[in-house]
Amino acid sequence: MLKKTRRRYLALKIDSDERFSSSEFISAVWDAVLKLYGEYGASRTGLALIDYDDAKSFAVVRCVHTGVEIVRTAVASITRIGNEPVAVHVLKISGTLKALSKERKRSVCV
Repeated sequence: MLKKTRRRYLALKIDSDERFSSSEFISAVWDAVLKLYGEYGASRTGLALIDYDDAKSFAVVRCVHTGVEIVRTAVASITRIGNEPVAVHVLKISGTLKALSKERKRSVCV
């Protein structure tokens, strides 16, 4: 019998004057994971983009619970998307999307 995959959701804030498409953003995250941990490390994350709002500079990514630290360090290492300077911050990590929806509402006010 297979065990249920435990997932974690990361709420991310993108600090930049520019706006990026969702594909540009997730490519930058994947590139950072690959650069730091290689293909083997990247394959262990189960990384996926769940939600992206370029107007609010907010994103939600999903990963397996054992890959949280890999994704956190990779996200923190992102300094550029394309040729534009950028910083990505982890606002909250949760086991459910419901808990992150509260963070999203709160980040709109910030």
